Amino acid sequence: MFDITTRDIKYLQGVGPQRATVLNKELNLFSLHDLLYYFPYKYVDRSRLYYIHEIDGNMPYIQLKGEILSFETFGEGRQRRLVGHFSDGTGVIDLVWFQGIKYLLEHYKTRTEYIVFGKPTVFNGRINVAHPDMDPSGELTLSTMGLQPYYNTTERMKRGFLNSHGVEKLMKNALALLQEPLAETLPPQLVEEHHLMSLDEAIRYIHFPQNPEQLRKAQYRLKFEELFYVQLNILRYSKDRQRKYRGLRFERVGEIFNTFYSQNLPFELTGAQKRVIKEIRKDMGSGRQMNRLLQGDVGSGKTLVALMSMLIALDNGYQACMMAPTEILAAQHYETIQKFLFGMDVRVELLMGSVKGKRRERILKDLLTGDVQILIGTHAVLEDTVGFSSLGMVIIDEQHRFGVAQRAKLWSKNVCPPHVLVMTATPIPRTLL
Repeated sequence: MFDITTRDIKYLQGVGPQRATVLNKELNLFSLHDLLYYFPYKYVDRSRLYYIHEIDGNMPYIQLKGEILSFETFGEGRQRRLVGHFSDGTGVIDLVWFQGIKYLLEHYKTRTEYIVFGKPTVFNGRINVAHPDMDPSGELTLSTMGLQPYYNTTERMKRGFLNSHGVEKLMKNALALLQEPLAETLPPQLVEEHHLMSLDEAIRYIHFPQNPEQLRKAQYRLKFEELFYVQLNILRYSKDRQRKYRGLRFERVGEIFNTFYSQNLPFELTGAQKRVIKEIRKDMGSGRQMNRLLQGDVGSGKTLVALMSMLIALDNGYQACMMAPTEILAAQHYETIQKFLFGMDVRVELLMGSVKGKRRERILKDLLTGDVQILIGTHAVLEDTVGFSSLGMVIIDEQHRFGVAQRAKLWSKNVCPPHVLVMTATPIPRTLL
C-alpha cells in the first residue's frame, strides 16, 4: 500500500506532467492526498431519468436515456457549433457543442444509446442542452449514479480539459487505487461514541454519495475531525502557554478592594458580575497568567468588573493599566473610575497622545516610582517611553480594535507577564480564544 500523502499526482491515470503542473499552480494539489481532500462544492441528483416530454426550460438539470438521431453543424469559424438531435422515443431535443467538434464526431455515434445529463434551456422554441455529460448507457446504472459531485475549477484548468467532470474522473481513478481502507485518524472510542462514519467511507462518500443520507454522514465525520483537531491544537497551545508563562499570584483581597466594596460601590452587584469577579479572582490567585475575555452589552457593567479586578492587583502591591482604542473612550473610562474611587487614596492618571509637556513627564516619572497606581490611556501606553514599577494587571477595552502584537506589547512592561482581561461588546466565539 503506497502512502497517499507522498504519491505525486502526476502519476495518477489521466494526469501526467502537464496537467499536474496545472493542478499544482491552480489548486495547490501535489499529491493524491491533496486531491482526495479537494471536496465538491455542490451535488446534483442523478438517481432518476426523465422523459423528454416531461421537461421544460425551467428545470435545473435533467437526465435522459436515448439515442442521437443525427448531427448537424452550423456557422463558420468561432461561430461554428455542433448540434445532435437526441430522442428517447417521447420527443426530440438538441444537444449543442461549441468546442471540440472534431473530437465529438469521432467519439459519439448515432443510433447508440447514451445517458445524457445537463441543464435544459429554450432556444428558438426548442429544448437545448449545451455541452452535456454523455456516457454509454451500459456503463451507468441508476443504483450507482447517486449524487453527482461538482468541483470548483479555473479557466486555465478548463482549457486543459480539467473542468468539473474532468476532476470527477480523476477522483474516481484515485479512489480506485485505494485497495485497502484509509487508516483511521481518530481514536476508536471517539468514533464509536459519536457514531461517526469511518474515514475511508467518509472520503469515498463525500465525493460519490449514492443518497443524501450518505452525504450528510460523510460531511459530519469530516467536519467533526477538522474541528476536533482545531480544538486539540488550541488546547495544546493553551497548555504550552500556561507552562511557559507563569503568572503573578495575587493571594489576597485587601484593604483597597474591601473599602471600595463596603463604602464606594454605588449599587448591588448583579449575579453575573459576582460570578465573573469570583472567576477572575480565582484565575489571578492560581499562579498562572490570566488571559480572560469579558463580553457584555454596552451598559452591562464591564467597567465596574474591570475596576474591581484592578483593585485586587493594587492590594497585592501591583499597578494596573487600562487601554482603550480612542481618546474619547479612554477619557470616559477615566471619569467613570475617578467617580467610583471618589474619596479613596488611589491615584489614577490618563495618558493619551494629546497629553504633552510637564504633565506627561510627571505621569511617566510617577509610573516608574509606583506612585501612579492605575493608568488609563490609548495606544500611547504602548510607547517605549512608558514604563511601570510593577505592572500586574492589564485591561484592554474593545480588544478587536487592537492588533495581536499591540496587545502583546503590554506584556513586556513587566518582567513577569501581567494578568490580562480583554473586554468587548462584540460577540466572539469563546472556544477559539
